Amino acid sequence: MTVLVTGSRGRVGSALISLLHDRGLDVRAASAAPGSLSLPGGVPAVRCDLHDPATFPDALDDIDAVFLYAEPSHAGAFAQQAGAAGGRHIVLLSSSSVLGPGARESAIAAPHIAVEQALAASPVETTVLRPGAFAANALQWAGALRHSGTIDLPHPGSYSDPIHEQDIAEAAYAVLTEPALRGEAYHLTGPQSLTFTEQIAALESAAGRILPSRHVTREAWKESVSPYLAAAPADALLRYWAASDGVPTTVTGHVERLTGHPARTFATWATENASAFTG
Repeated sequence: MTVLVTGSRGRVGSALISLLHDRGLDVRAASAAPGSLSLPGGVPAVRCDLHDPATFPDALDDIDAVFLYAEPSHAGAFAQQAGAAGGRHIVLLSSSSVLGPGARESAIAAPHIAVEQALAASPVETTVLRPGAFAANALQWAGALRHSGTIDLPHPGSYSDPIHEQDIAEAAYAVLTEPALRGEAYHLTGPQSLTFTEQIAALESAAGRILPSRHVTREAWKESVSPYLAAAPADALLRYWAASDGVPTTVTGHVERLTGHPARTFATWATENASAFTG
């Protein structure tokens, strides 16, 4: 089996490439800029820009399965080309945001819904992974600490279910390599529902220092992130955080079902990434 992995520069994609390669499977790393990838020896890179259908045929040639990031602009064309090239299975990295109320109107959920629907209408069997919050989202706080010396939180009591990127990669490996797991949608979460305040406490414990934070207004937070986050996704995040403020999120056992081990804790992720928060 040969697997094409899109998003090869990302934490999940790169971890999945290593898993597939280390276990003796043929893997091809796809990227809009393949020359800039850092890959295990023997893993070929191919240009595949999910915004440019002209790059699809060469990338998908002689591919059996695909790990696909959720880019909606040409998802239907990608799936059709995958089927025409002989691809039999697509594993989509979607988002649990599609499960929430008002998902179709959400700037975060709507693109994932569009890709899920495009793949459902294609001839290629699809398995959908819907992770909640990535643990690595906390690295944005490391950037904030370096820039301003503090973490601004409009809803410090908002809950999420941070999941380790390695668990997502291992779940993807499982559904790619075990036919009995295919064709379903899996809601992937970390093992605990934690507030932002609790996540910062875990990071402080791992880093051995206080990480200053402050409760700010929604308007102040939106203004502070405006240079790099558009208004629509910023508003979607604020609505989600408001809805989950004081309301624990639901955690699932799907990581353990797919990988055979419990999901890694946020404290584990914090320990592994403590250097980002040490000064």
